[in-house]
Amino acid sequence: MNKKILKAALLPLTLLAGSAGAQTLSAQSIIVNPTQPDLAVDVTVDKDRTGNAVPTYRIDDSITLNVKTNRDAYVYLFNVDASGEVNQILPNRVNSGSNFLRANQTWTFPPAGAGYTFDIEGPTGLNKVLALASLTELSLNDIAQFENAQSQFATVSVRGQDNLAQALSIVVNPLPQNSWVTDTAFFDVAERTPVRTGSLFVGTNVNNASVVLNGRTLGAANQTFSGIAPGTYPIKVRAGSQEFRSTVRIQQNMTTNLDVNFRTQATSPAPVTPAPVASTYNVTVRSNLNGGRVFMNGNEVGTIRNGQLTTSVQRGQYQIVIVAPNQAAEIATITVNRDGGVNLSQAPRTTTINLLDLLFR
Repeated sequence: MNKKILKAALLPLTLLAGSAGAQTLSAQSIIVNPTQPDLAVDVTVDKDRTGNAVPTYRIDDSITLNVKTNRDAYVYLFNVDASGEVNQILPNRVNSGSNFLRANQTWTFPPAGAGYTFDIEGPTGLNKVLALASLTELSLNDIAQFENAQSQFATVSVRGQDNLAQALSIVVNPLPQNSWVTDTAFFDVAERTPVRTGSLFVGTNVNNASVVLNGRTLGAANQTFSGIAPGTYPIKVRAGSQEFRSTVRIQQNMTTNLDVNFRTQATSPAPVTPAPVASTYNVTVRSNLNGGRVFMNGNEVGTIRNGQLTTSVQRGQYQIVIVAPNQAAEIATITVNRDGGVNLSQAPRTTTINLLDLLFR
């Protein structure tokens, strides 16, 4: 009898109608010889060589089947998947067409060095591998046939565990009951575990900085990099001759933020001072945001150094915006009709969405 035990019965215990030698359908197998023949066959999968468990394989995993008999015998191997589709594994045309096994020798599928693998496909659910061993060669033409001379595996005409059991019982019914035996291995098919990744945002206070993560260049800074496997990695951020080194921890389904503040005098352009023209005035902008970039009506005019910036403009109204890393922007509106200065920390603050959009496009 089959030695494997399942927690839940696969089939009700029934008896196929026929002669006195009718074959039993078992809750633990597909078809079982009701006698105790001295012929034995054992089939297992590579994740459970004991045959007592129901291991799990995920779609696209490779599987190896192992079959052994205690006497020289012909072995027939079938797989019934969770949807009831039946596949004949042995005999086939990839193993020289032979399904005759010598006593006490373990046959593996695929054999070592075969150059191919037996890969798991869907659907998910319980699969059953049936091994039928017989002292005499059986004819399975009514069950499975090779479609053409190039077919490596036979196509099985029956579907479902019940129909396979009934078809096989007809094949073995004329045989002496002590001349054949079966065994069944079980394995579960599950969906492949999705790859879970995280993201990394690297921000800098300069343009044209590059990001190198774990020795691989990701690209320019001030953007988010996605699809990174969770873990802790060394990171380098380069801006001209300056280089920042650290480590970052990437967590699945999360974005890790890294802000790098470089010395602006090494990477920022020199203050822009337009050449004086007729009717221009010197305006001094004072701010505590040293290193902040100064924009007037959307045009960058320089950088705050030593608390101030002086530039020449024509008369008119100007909106001044100072932007510095990790600081709230300073915004003010002034009217220029003579030389003068403005302290942004005391100037009236306004909100101009269009201008900010222009700055950060």
